[in-house]
Amino acid sequence: MYLDANATEPLRPEARAAAVAAMDLPGNPSSVHAAGRAARRVLEEARARVAARFGAEARNVVFTSGGTEANAMAIAALRQGRRVLLGATEHPAVMRAGEGAELLPVLRDGRLDLEALDSSLSLGAASGEPALVCLMVANNETGVIHPVAEAAAICRRHGALLHLDAVQAAGRMPLDALALGAETLAISGHKLGGPKGAGALILRPGLDLAPLVAGGGQERGRRGGTEALPAIAGLGAAAKAAEPEAAARLAALRDAIEAGLGLPVAGAGAPRLPNTSCVALPGVSAETQVIALDLAGVQVSAGSACSSGKVARSPVLEAMGLGELAGASIRVSLPWNAAADTAARFLDAHAAMRARLLRQG
Repeated sequence: MYLDANATEPLRPEARAAAVAAMDLPGNPSSVHAAGRAARRVLEEARARVAARFGAEARNVVFTSGGTEANAMAIAALRQGRRVLLGATEHPAVMRAGEGAELLPVLRDGRLDLEALDSSLSLGAASGEPALVCLMVANNETGVIHPVAEAAAICRRHGALLHLDAVQAAGRMPLDALALGAETLAISGHKLGGPKGAGALILRPGLDLAPLVAGGGQERGRRGGTEALPAIAGLGAAAKAAEPEAAARLAALRDAIEAGLGLPVAGAGAPRLPNTSCVALPGVSAETQVIALDLAGVQVSAGSACSSGKVARSPVLEAMGLGELAGASIRVSLPWNAAADTAARFLDAHAAMRARLLRQG
């Protein structure tokens, strides 16, 4: 039973079909002959689908290799001449791209401390120091949804730029890039149910960025290198197929799991993604739980999957002030195709694990 969708969603059939069809195209999207034009049509159709899903203009969608590159591209370009502020629970990809940044605290429920953001930007504005704020729309470990609209309003008031990491939120909740008021927004194909290897950076109208990867002028000169057409075609198909309106079904399964476990849930008091639970089993390490459940055929995770396969105490949960629970929490993230009996099957497996660990203890 695969319950690690926040690491990678299962491939959607629409995305598989689009990627396979694109593999059969021999042309380069930058070539002017018939084969190149056919490849270009597939590329631009995917761009239009991404734009339509996320409330953007197609010309402002820049394809990348994934969410990490999209975040890095935005931060590298926007941070020039600016101090950088990051939420304390940001993804490692953003933390690395924003190295040397000031960390903004989060509340105990995991949401950004808006008063701290306002205060920090006020001090910077008073000294004439421009800023870039980077904030994830929803956290990859807890599913906590940050108050992005409020943060954007504070940034506008102080003349700060805002970059949004929407990798986990995309496809799981309504997202309108223009309405959110950010300069840039990053998404990743495999978190939508598309193939690994493609993502996108969405730009506000009128914004242009220097490329992180220079090359032959692809992507309107914003990202060099021949586009990974099969992965991008799959991303476009996944973006079209991912229906945030289907969230109620996953939320019901998530709530059933949490009620059945009766354990502490990180961010329980905050708005969260419908598919995500971060639950703690006090006194039992996250690594022990992950391994025990895996041996029982249930695949979950602890922390970010982008940490070289390591299971360690979660910096996200530590930033939320959860103390010892930070090392005893696992993430259950339901995939888009979760079966109706998922909650019951997981609860059975978890109960068996707890009983076995208690006997051993």
